[in-house]
Amino acid sequence: MRVKSQFFLQLDLQFFAEEKTEKATPQKRKEARKKGQVAKSAEVSASLLLLSFFLFLLYYGKYLGSSLLELFRAIFSNYLFVDLTASSTEKLFIDLSYIALKIVLPILVVSFVVGLCSNYLQVGFLFTTENLKFNLNKLNPVDGAKRILSMRSIVDLLKNILKMTLIAAISYVLLKKEIGTFLHFSQMRIEQIVEYLFSVIVKLGLSTSVMYVVIGVADFIYQKYDNEKKMRMSLQEIKDEHKKSEGDPLIKGKIKEMQRAMSLNRMMADVPKADVIITNPTHYAIAIAYDANDSKAPVVLAKGVDYMAQKIKETAKENGVIITENKPLARALYANVEIGQEIPEELFKAVAEILAYVYRLKGKF
Repeated sequence: MRVKSQFFLQLDLQFFAEEKTEKATPQKRKEARKKGQVAKSAEVSASLLLLSFFLFLLYYGKYLGSSLLELFRAIFSNYLFVDLTASSTEKLFIDLSYIALKIVLPILVVSFVVGLCSNYLQVGFLFTTENLKFNLNKLNPVDGAKRILSMRSIVDLLKNILKMTLIAAISYVLLKKEIGTFLHFSQMRIEQIVEYLFSVIVKLGLSTSVMYVVIGVADFIYQKYDNEKKMRMSLQEIKDEHKKSEGDPLIKGKIKEMQRAMSLNRMMADVPKADVIITNPTHYAIAIAYDANDSKAPVVLAKGVDYMAQKIKETAKENGVIITENKPLARALYANVEIGQEIPEELFKAVAEILAYVYRLKGKF
């Protein structure tokens, strides 16, 4: 029974470790952003484009109407009876293109700017080609069926139904108020009819666009929620990511071991350059060197305890380096001075006496 309970406990722990309950880490968010996997609503872009178009028409409508009138006047009066030759055809094409460009270019500029701004508001500055790459998984019928029957597809369906219903309702309410005016068209001049229909279209467009923007904002909130849900990670994934970013502990241990070995090799290579080895005599060994041209005080070239101390003394004997015993000084140097550092002021006098003794032995004094 005890073994069985432990088995089920392990299964429970494994289940919770693999369940995606944690928020995405900054590293995963960064990688997802590079792949273009960000919260974005197409409804926001479409609704803002539609709203900007009708707002633009509200202020640009008169100029648009006069430009269209100029275009038709030019076609039916100036160019209808022109002899079509190579030069006249070229001139006709240039003139008509210029008039058409004056009509279309402002609309294209506004649409381009609004499209950029709507995307920037949602995801910031982002350029990626990941979504353009060919992926055979997208042709998988099983994955396609899962996407069709997914919660996101159901939400999109409900969203489209709601959108069409609201557009129809708003159109019905607005047009119902204008039925009386429609019945008096026979008593109005053609210019009045055109101006009136234009105002009704703009009013209808602005009303539906505002409603569409509200739907777009709601859809963007849902997309952020859905994206956060997809980005969730399990505890195991977080651990694996941490290992990947920090490195495998075994590999890091090996690297540190190699670094220590390299450092010890460099240290042992400096022992023959020492002037004296100060020992404990069995537990500590510190290699000291002094070069008046290179430093103001003696420098510790190497130090070691127990086995390493024995290795330093062996190397010193092989290279004729003098070894002297001073237990308190050896302990103090080992505890307070790192390899490559100069001797501190409080220990300088004791080390200087030993160096003076060594120099007398070598005949340097």
